[in-house]
This record gives sequence, C-alpha cells and structure tokens, in this order.
Amino acid sequence: MRPVLTAYGRALMSQLTGKMLLLSVIPFLLSLLLWGALLWTGLQPMLDTMHALFADYGLFSTSGSVLSTFGLGFLKTVIVPLVALLTLLPLMVVSSLLFMGVVAMPAIVRHVSQRQFAQLEKKQGGSFIGSLMVNLSGFLVFVPLWLFSLPLYAIAPIAIIAQAALWGWLTQRVMSYDALSEHASEEERTTIIKAHKRQLMLIGIFSGAAGALPGIVWIGGTIVAVFLFPFLAALSIWLYVVIFIFTGLWFQYYCMQALADLRGARARSEVVQTVS
Repeated sequence: MRPVLTAYGRALMSQLTGKMLLLSVIPFLLSLLLWGALLWTGLQPMLDTMHALFADYGLFSTSGSVLSTFGLGFLKTVIVPLVALLTLLPLMVVSSLLFMGVVAMPAIVRHVSQRQFAQLEKKQGGSFIGSLMVNLSGFLVFVPLWLFSLPLYAIAPIAIIAQAALWGWLTQRVMSYDALSEHASEEERTTIIKAHKRQLMLIGIFSGAAGALPGIVWIGGTIVAVFLFPFLAALSIWLYVVIFIFTGLWFQYYCMQALADLRGARARSEVVQTVS
C-alpha cells in the first residue's frame, strides 16, 4: 500500500499546481464546444424522436409501471428527457476522456518525468495507435455495462460500488498503458501491469468512486437535472476532466516508480551475476 499512497500524495501535490489546473481548461473547452454544438442542434430532435417512440410502442405505461415498482413513480412525467440524459452522459464521459488523453496525458507524462524521473531512459514501448486501440476496446466494454448499471442509481451506495468497479477496470486498463508507453519497453510494460495488477486496480477503484459522483449527482436530483441539463452537463464535463487528470497523475507516478524499481532490481541482479 505504501507505493500507492506515495503516488497518491505526489499526484495530489501536482494536481494543485497552476500548471495542472490550467491543463484541465483545454479538454473542458473542447468537450464543451463539442457538446454545446450537439445539444444546440440535436437535443430537441432527439427528444421528439424518443417521445414518438415511447408513444408508438406504449413505453410510457410500461416505464411508469416499472418506476412505480421501485417507488419512483414521480419520474413518469420526465421519463423521456431522463432517458435522453442517461444516454448522453456516458458519451460525454467518453469524449472527455478522449480529449484528456490526447491533450493532457502527454503533458502529465512530461510533468512527472521532469519532476521525479528525469534519469529514466525512454524505450518507447507504446504508440498512439496502441493507446487508441486500448481506449476504444475499453470503451466498447465499458459503455454497455455502464448503461446496464444505471438502474442501480436508485440505491446510491450500490451504485457507487458498481460504478467504482467499472471505472476501476477502465482506468487501470487505459491509464496503465498510457503511463508506461513512452518510457517502458513492451516487455517492461507487460511485466509491470501483471506484477502490479492488484495495486493498479485499487487505484482505479478509488478513482472510479470519484468518477461515479457526477452521475450520482445527476440521478440523485433527477427532476432538477432535467431542467438544468445544460448547466449540469457543463459541470459534469469539468468534473470528469479534473478527475481524469488526477487519475492520470496518480497512475503516472505509480507506474514510473514501478518501472524505476524494476530496472533497478534488474541492474542489481546483473551485477550479482557478473560478480558470481
């Protein structure tokens, strides 16, 4: 646990620097521009289409019965905008993470490398294409599971656990690759991820609990969320970007230290073998 906590402390100190706070601005603005344009042009047509589908297939009565079963009958009046909101939220998450990966992650790698690991050799064991494939494959698994877990938001503690587990899996998969792609060789990256899988998952789960909070805020105040959708969308995007940057820093510090330890252990082993 000590290396995990050490990396957490380093990440927290870095997160509070002006450079890292400013780093959240560009991904936030890019996400805001993208979703501002999409919502401005497409939100009302989306709501109209969904309303027609609910009316044509009798989904208003079906959804009303289901909601009443869970004691959520008061949501029947906002079921269409609520479904739209729940559909758009994971897409906002994905776009924020993509923008963060493209814009912020290279800066995070440089920041951590210069501050703490300037002597580590860069072996370029990863690539942009490799990172993109890891991200996309992770999202293809994450988004359906995220949507499937949405009913759990009716019970906040269970929702936090489920979302933390999902985020833990996604973040350790994506962030571990990105954190090691520039400095570690492919063999070193595989070795570290395998040897530190439990610790990386732990970091992911703690970060995942934070990543679940914006969604719980949305669902917990559902009626308010429907009427303040644009403002809550902007707030959620910013929160996700900040959480992703801190998570990136935490993984970066931990993985770089693990890489330094691995190379140090191998160097000592080679010296012992030479002397023997």
